[in-house]
Order: sequence, then structure tokens, then C-alpha cells
Amino acid sequence: MATAPSSADGNWDDLLQQGTGPVQESFLDLVRKTRHYVGYSPDIVWGNLQTPQYAEAMLRLVVDFHGIPDDIQAGAAARTARAQFIGQEGRTYHVLLGYQALLTNIGGPEVMRAQLHRLAEALSLPGLTLGIIPARARLQIYPGDGFSLFDDRRVEVEGFRGGETITDPARLALFRKAFDRLQPSALYGGAARELIETALSGT
Repeated sequence: MATAPSSADGNWDDLLQQGTGPVQESFLDLVRKTRHYVGYSPDIVWGNLQTPQYAEAMLRLVVDFHGIPDDIQAGAAARTARAQFIGQEGRTYHVLLGYQALLTNIGGPEVMRAQLHRLAEALSLPGLTLGIIPARARLQIYPGDGFSLFDDRRVEVEGFRGGETITDPARLALFRKAFDRLQPSALYGGAARELIETALSGT
């Protein structure tokens, strides 16, 4: 889904009414400025690793749901452009995906197969630590919404209600605490690859 811009960029709802392009461009600028990122996505693939086809299918759902201008190609181009910053200039990314993110059917079997292959390739990207939380993993915290934490200074949370930008230090600390409690449940490296391959066998 789309993600909220900073207050300096304008209101999220106002930008979204212009289409997916302005929101995704705003988010791309945020990613460009970020040096250290941690994030949790329980049920869809992290935006920075989405293939063009997956991103287009995802944004099609956003356009149809919100009834906004159909500029999906512009939005998808901005969203997939985030990948260029992985491994660049000392940036670090630590991302947790719920196993459901590998199964949620966005765009159909062909789109999902390509997306899962992309995730498998991403396991070896420099600057990226990618963990997958198995469906039956024991959690140290109750499940919650996905979120993105940028340089420990800003959190983005998104859902049907739209996007929420959080900068209050006390609330930021809660999201960092949540990430730290989710992280021990995740699998990495070869174990994560096996989870991806299991999901691929079912597509």
C-alpha cells in the first residue's frame, strides 16, 4: 500500500488523491535520505524488493480501493526504484517478513513466482539482512501491523486507514522494542531460503 509522506511534503490523503505516483515519489525521497532502516512486513513483500509486476498489482488494489487516479505505472516505477539504494554508500537494511508475505496472492501465480525468486536472490544482497518468521514460530510479542523505522527517527505505519507518520521519541522506542522482540523468531540465510522454496513449490 501507499505510505505517508512527511508533514513537510503534505498530507498523505491529499497526495494519495493525486494518484500513487506522488506518494511513491515522496517515499522514494525518504528512502534516499535514510542510512539505517529496520522494518517488519507480516503479510506482503517489502516494497524495496517488489518486482515491477508485483508492485503494479499491489498498487492496482490501492487505486481500486481508494478510487484515485490510475497512474499505476508511475507509482510502480517509483516504488521499485527504492531497490537501487540497497548496499549503496553504507546504507543498512534489516527486514523481517512474516511467512504469510510469501503466500499472500498478489497478482496471480506467475507474479508470485517471479517475486519469490526475487526474494531468494535478495538474500545475498550486500547491506541487506532479510529474515523470515515461520508461520509456526513462537513469538515474543503479540502480532501487530507492519512498520518501517528510518534512522530511528521516524516510523511509518500503514493500513486501510491510510498511512501514519510517527516521530515522537517515546513511540519510536516502542516500535524499536517490537522489532527487537520479533527478530529472534526469524530465520536467515539458508533456512530463510528453504522457506522461500517451500512457498515456491506451492505456487
